[in-house]
Amino acid sequence: MMTQSETTHPQVDIKQISHNIINEISKAVIGKNEVIEDVLAAFFAGGHVLLEDNPGVAKTLLAKSFSTVLDLQFSRVQFTPDLLPNDITGGHIYNRKNNEFELNKGPVFTNILLADEINRASPKTQSALLESMAEKQVTLEGVCIKLPDPFWVIATQNPLEHESTYNLPEAQLDRFALKLSIGYPTKPLEMQLLRNRLKRKQDEVNLSCIASKQQIKQIKKQIEEVEVDESLLAYIIELVQKTRNSHEIALGASPRAGLALLALARSRAAIQGRTFVKPDDIKHFIFKVLVHRIVLNPELWLSKNEDLNQINKIIESINLPVLEGV
Repeated sequence: MMTQSETTHPQVDIKQISHNIINEISKAVIGKNEVIEDVLAAFFAGGHVLLEDNPGVAKTLLAKSFSTVLDLQFSRVQFTPDLLPNDITGGHIYNRKNNEFELNKGPVFTNILLADEINRASPKTQSALLESMAEKQVTLEGVCIKLPDPFWVIATQNPLEHESTYNLPEAQLDRFALKLSIGYPTKPLEMQLLRNRLKRKQDEVNLSCIASKQQIKQIKKQIEEVEVDESLLAYIIELVQKTRNSHEIALGASPRAGLALLALARSRAAIQGRTFVKPDDIKHFIFKVLVHRIVLNPELWLSKNEDLNQINKIIESINLPVLEGV
């Protein structure tokens, strides 16, 4: 007889659940299905997401919508210049009644943490998230405290040319699986946005829960079974290695970039209903995984979009693998 610990959960239809999640979130974030799918792939892969864009393009709404449709606990921290590390992690507070120190958990103790306008806070405060993102734990007074499972960070930042913004430390940037931009809606989509607001007669968009925590765990388990051809692994390694050997790039991508590409490609394959990764799955994420991980030589800093140009040169210098029957 099978014991409770040996009980296996039934397979779930990842493609259908993902389709339902994307459709539900698109009720709030209109016309950005590709961005929603990329963020969902990052969530299934366990990778944190950095959203860089102008204010008012639904970055916060996107994060909050994910917490609703995935039925996960949500916390939001508004980063400001006077924010302190303990405002994020929490700390021990003396309780006079009990004559002892008690743990006051900060907003980081949640499933989905929205770090809003993260680059408005000082680097010291930004780095308070580093241990949480890397180890899924917080160390307070020398004691390591595990964070809830899952723990996922969506950080938003304004473009660096905006006032009162700071560059994120390279070590923290490396913890984000990918960096995305939502962009302004087109004229027809913005018109639809206004019509939808009139129709629902309230600001808030009511979304339904689509997936349970148990389904999410099963999805992540099934994604681990997605097959990856050896030639695709070699392609990922070649991409990452070339960022370190370019004369125009001062700091290349770390091994985490390759791991992120692998995980995101497997997630995308599963979301699209496949049990194997195609070359296009990797190609789809190259810019989004590498753009925040490379540092150009100083003489190229003023060149607009030069980081994208350097990545494009690397892509063009490597032949994309061709799989038989794909």
